[in-house]
Amino acid sequence: MTAGGRHKRSLYLALALTFSFMIVEVVGGLWTGSLALVADAAHMLTDAGGLVLALVAIRFAERPATPRNSYGYVRMEVLAALANAVVLLVVTVFILYEAWQRLVAPPEIIGGPMLAVAIAGLAVNLISMRLLSAGSNESLNVKGAYFEVLADMLGSLGVILAAVIVMLTGWTLVDPIVGAGIGLFIVPRTWILLKGAVHILMEGTPPDIDLARIEAALIAIEGVEAVHDLHVWTLTSGMDAMSGHVVISDMARARDTLAAAQAAMQAGFGLSHLTIQIEDAALRAAEAPQRL
Repeated sequence: MTAGGRHKRSLYLALALTFSFMIVEVVGGLWTGSLALVADAAHMLTDAGGLVLALVAIRFAERPATPRNSYGYVRMEVLAALANAVVLLVVTVFILYEAWQRLVAPPEIIGGPMLAVAIAGLAVNLISMRLLSAGSNESLNVKGAYFEVLADMLGSLGVILAAVIVMLTGWTLVDPIVGAGIGLFIVPRTWILLKGAVHILMEGTPPDIDLARIEAALIAIEGVEAVHDLHVWTLTSGMDAMSGHVVISDMARARDTLAAAQAAMQAGFGLSHLTIQIEDAALRAAEAPQRL
């Protein structure tokens, strides 16, 4: 089971809460004329979409591998996280555009209902954050959903502040300013999510893996003379793979060396999906001029 799969129940509960209250915020935003509420509803829409993508990805990831897809569908989780980040960036651009339009021509805003909806939204976001917090440390997909709910929670705080200011002072420009702030706040976190998903799709080395340490651990095994073509990459959140060539001086010890290498990778780096090829040092030396 993938890291995301262990948190399906939390994702389903968060989706139900998010989608239900998104409808409330859309109605409240249109009724009160508040861009801040509409911006928060837009973020909740992407939250709901991200949660749906996460659940669909987990569903695909649970399918068994086939001859055509030898790794199964575990990468669907990463693709969902990538789509989630892109959609959120697009929504942010729309919110910033709408905020500019409202700064030029401020609309009338009803502060009381705006405040009530924002307080209820804050409660919903805090509950959703609680549901997703554990999974956000294990799954890139759940982390994406958690970041969005976090942005919504802070957005709700901003809407509450804007509503209070509108009610006390009548200064309606605070609403598009807060709406733009909500949009800008999520950009750095979305960028982190986007970079993480792209890094996995490019089969980059996992951030918690040091290739130099792995190479040193392999060379430290008795009889190992060299290590080359060493690669570590992530299939999906919580599932890393490693491959490499280990050159040894005594092929009679190949089985023992392989077992020692596998144990070192598992114990020292948590890597269990391994492809390690043992090579004869003498044969490699003889083939060296041909490779040149």
